[in-house]
Amino acid sequence: MNATAGSRPTAAYSATLEVELTHQPGTLGRLCTAIGDVGGNIQSLDGFTITQGTLRQHIVVDASSEQHIVQICDAVNGLEGITVISSMDRTFELHDGGKLETVTRIPLRNADDLSMAYTPGVARVCRAITDDPERVHDLTIKGNTVAIVTDGTAVLGLGDIGPAAAMPVMEGKALLFKEFAGVDAFPICLDVSKPEEIVETVIRLAPTFGGINLEDIAAPGAFEVEEALRAALDIPVFHDDQHGTAVVALAALENSARIVGKELANLRCVILGAGAAGVATAKILAGAGIGDVIACDRKGTIHPGRSELNHAKEWLAANTNAERVAGSVSDAMAGADVFLGLSGPGLITRDDVGSMADRPIVFAMANPDPEILPDAIGDIAAVVATGRSDYPNQINNVLAFPGIFRGAFDAGATDITENMKIAAAEAIAAGVSSDDLGPDLVIPTAFDRSVVPAVASAVAAAARADNVTRG
Repeated sequence: MNATAGSRPTAAYSATLEVELTHQPGTLGRLCTAIGDVGGNIQSLDGFTITQGTLRQHIVVDASSEQHIVQICDAVNGLEGITVISSMDRTFELHDGGKLETVTRIPLRNADDLSMAYTPGVARVCRAITDDPERVHDLTIKGNTVAIVTDGTAVLGLGDIGPAAAMPVMEGKALLFKEFAGVDAFPICLDVSKPEEIVETVIRLAPTFGGINLEDIAAPGAFEVEEALRAALDIPVFHDDQHGTAVVALAALENSARIVGKELANLRCVILGAGAAGVATAKILAGAGIGDVIACDRKGTIHPGRSELNHAKEWLAANTNAERVAGSVSDAMAGADVFLGLSGPGLITRDDVGSMADRPIVFAMANPDPEILPDAIGDIAAVVATGRSDYPNQINNVLAFPGIFRGAFDAGATDITENMKIAAAEAIAAGVSSDDLGPDLVIPTAFDRSVVPAVASAVAAAARADNVTRG
């Protein structure tokens, strides 16, 4: 989702190059060397064909930006006896036609199947739901279907790009729901101008869906939308930018505290960023018994003496920063045990981390470019995590939201409570065994298939304990 160049080659900027080479010894070697000299990373060399003294080769190359792909092609084209015939962006190829399709769950082989699936047999099922509305969760797709709702005003790394441009992100989210948890999800990208319009539209659409996943809605409107929908609907409503991030951050922090030998109750945590994710993270940390949290925004620490605070920041002022620390984020970080960045690139320094308590924990989660690069503090921070996949300890929401909705659906939950979120965090943290736990592994990887079932089970149990289930 990043529109800017990254520092390392990645599959997100990979291309398939079709090149023509003279069929002479050393030509392929010169090609590979040229790609490496400009920082490209060859992922694979596919089969080649030989024609009249030349051969054609397909090469998959990872780059760090679109401009880097062009640079790689220019470097190859500059070699004697080598020509780039075509360059195909693999990410765009993957998105061609979209990432989703509708498939049927039942065969339609003959007139008997048709008479049951549609008229006249379907009428009996409709009447059953009329007589007992709860059966809609069992007799339709509603019981396993999530609406991924956005207005495209706060897309990660891209900002306010609107609903149409946000669609590929929402399709990707739906893909993750299905792949990791077997949950059917569909993008609902809304062309609206006010949070109230999102609320009104989702309420009207809610009969179709068993859950609502709010995504990439700018704060403070995101808070208003979630609060209103939770009050109006009897199905789970979850703003992943807030609560998914908070759940995974708490899981990583629980394990990081074990590594540095500190108790959660004794930790002093500084959060930079008081938007949707920052506020939700502060709340879940408070609920989990963290010693103290100091939230900071562009103007510095948030405390009761601050003016012009929105509703969410008023909550932070009243419920965090027990010692009423005033000043900049640098002031707040002095002596702190933990830094959690949910803001923007390059906003803290090595000196800031150096001023923290012994064995500091730094989660620089701004995406795609963190508040500080792990390479800059690897020798002074005990644990470093980011939101990126090219460094250890990725704080990835995919560890949370599929299992949370799977568990909510399995339990017939009507809401997602704070206890359900904390249960999810504990299940994620437990996904790293004591034998494997270390500074470079405080959180399971996104492809650890044991995580979703564990999270789902914990969330379902918490839903039942909180008595937020149907029937």
